Amino acid sequence: MRNWLLPEYVADILPATARQVESAKASMLELFRTSGYELVLPPLIEYYDALVTPEDGALAIKTFKLDDHFSGRQLGLRADITPQVARIDAHLLSQRTGVTRLCYAGSVVHSRPDGLMSSREPLQVGAELYGYAGIEADLEIIRLMLTSLRQIGVEGLRLDVGHMGLFRGLVQAAGLGAELSAEVFSVLQAKDLSTLRELLVDVAEPYRSAFLALPELYGSRAVLDKARTRLPSLPEVELGLMQLAAVANSLEGEVELNFDLTELRGTHYHNGLMFAAYAPGWAEELARGGRYDNVGRRFGRARPATGFSLDLRDLIRILPQNESAKGIKLAANLLPQATIKVAELRARGEKVIVDYLGESAAALNCDRELVKAGENWQLVPFK
Repeated sequence: MRNWLLPEYVADILPATARQVESAKASMLELFRTSGYELVLPPLIEYYDALVTPEDGALAIKTFKLDDHFSGRQLGLRADITPQVARIDAHLLSQRTGVTRLCYAGSVVHSRPDGLMSSREPLQVGAELYGYAGIEADLEIIRLMLTSLRQIGVEGLRLDVGHMGLFRGLVQAAGLGAELSAEVFSVLQAKDLSTLRELLVDVAEPYRSAFLALPELYGSRAVLDKARTRLPSLPEVELGLMQLAAVANSLEGEVELNFDLTELRGTHYHNGLMFAAYAPGWAEELARGGRYDNVGRRFGRARPATGFSLDLRDLIRILPQNESAKGIKLAANLLPQATIKVAELRARGEKVIVDYLGESAAALNCDRELVKAGENWQLVPFK
């Protein structure tokens, strides 16, 4: 057996790249902190039924299941941190009645990859805002997402925006059952018009025509005016179009905007505005988010919520290069005498490397050497 082999779609991150990833993560968390978002660290495992609802088949497929020998209950290895953060807001921070802003950064594990180039161990970074239902919260999250990507060097961003409320409003008005609704949802995401027509053959007008119109409602903000003539006047449709127009009014000029009324990709918990960031040279979205009001209900408190997340592993190839700082060499035989001086240098942020083998400056990545000069220690160039 080749014990060094890793499972498919799982990979190590080596020193230079790990430094890039950790630096990018730190800069994002600092951005979140200065924007008022508090860091939380949910556990990697918890009870399966806290991670996945029975309705969310897509997330269930991704989630590894484990048997807990302590409780006898089934555990899940988290595939998405957002439900965990919703649990924290609803239960552990239930004394907070106003707006709560939380952020996180950690690994999740997928039983199968999202795509051919995706990892089964994404490094998920994200931010969530609870307690305010207004469009201003969604706009705050969108701007935070765009800033997070720009500060690590992503250029030419495009924002695709959709609204789950349009689909849900049409489903309810048309009286679609759960099974047909799920099929239509899947086909709309694929923009498979021929299959969509077959599925809707028995659906009454004007809802059949409205579902068929959704894949054509794609493009600039002019799409929103077109949607008002193609979709029935339902409360959910009117609210969705109003919120999409608010996004257009607020973000035009800041980022390239694209409206896609079949932009429904996400998980079962999303229920309102949805958005994804794209850039030239990337086949898939770089970050994704949306509104998921009342997910916390099953944890004891229903609250408005919106947020976004991204996978830092997906961004490795463009993360800023961070050269490792040159260190200070210390010959191993001098270490017993230099303990206090080494501690002092390291406390100042210097990298001190003990040389056991008499290695070169290049091998140790050092440009100075700590040497004894009488009773004192000196730093001299090391070549």
